[in-house]
Amino acid sequence: MIIFGIDPGTAVTGYGVIKTRNNSITWLDSGVITTSATGALAERLEIIYNGLFNKMRVHTPDRVCIEEAFYSKNVHTTLVLGHARGVAMLAARQAKALITEYTPREIKKAVTGNGNAAKEQVEYMVKVLLSPPVSHTRSDAYDALAIAVCDFYNTGLTSLK
Repeated sequence: MIIFGIDPGTAVTGYGVIKTRNNSITWLDSGVITTSATGALAERLEIIYNGLFNKMRVHTPDRVCIEEAFYSKNVHTTLVLGHARGVAMLAARQAKALITEYTPREIKKAVTGNGNAAKEQVEYMVKVLLSPPVSHTRSDAYDALAIAVCDFYNTGLTSLK
């Protein structure tokens, strides 16, 4: 089973892909899709959509998991994040994958055992669990891998081959 995790954002969208087999998880791919902060929102969303859809075409995921929006004091930021989540969902839908969503707290709890874990703790545990052969300068890629790992733990996929 291939699980594709997405940490949506309009400036940086992280993606992480894992494979599950016989109660184990293996890293397949991870990285970020970046857009220009000065670009028009529609152009930025197109870049995110195309980047995610192309990665999904390569990996043909069975499941795509997306981090739920957090509600910030800045309503505009939350609204724009919703746009990025929307194009991520559209890419997943067009890839014919099952879509699931997790809160940041659920993701942190699944990966570290602590729903209030710091970003550094999540990154450390992702590295321990998956040993990705690439190192990322952006935490968004590790966050996306954490979302995929969360899905693996939370859906009982450990019993599937």
